[in-house]
Amino acid sequence: MKSEFDAEIWYWKGPAPFYFVNLPEQDGADLRELAKEVSYGWGMIPVHARLGDTAWETSLFPREGRYALPLKAEVREAEGVGDGDSAHFEVTVAVRSGRWV
Repeated sequence: MKSEFDAEIWYWKGPAPFYFVNLPEQDGADLRELAKEVSYGWGMIPVHARLGDTAWETSLFPREGRYALPLKAEVREAEGVGDGDSAHFEVTVAVRSGRWV
């Protein structure tokens, strides 16, 4: 599954602070189905993500019926984005065997 979307970056101040973007609501049902096959625990879904010229591997976090994509500091710095900025993202879900679907 591949998703392309525009989203606003938000900051979570939890015990381990981090920046995220929410995937579109319409992707939620498809992702929940895929999670049954690809999740490695707690509903996390491994993905390959891209923002501008920067690509990275991470996992989607289930959050309030949706999924959130974490943004590493290196990604935010390379692309010059931060809290409250909107940007275009590409996300491709991975399967456990390591091949992308």
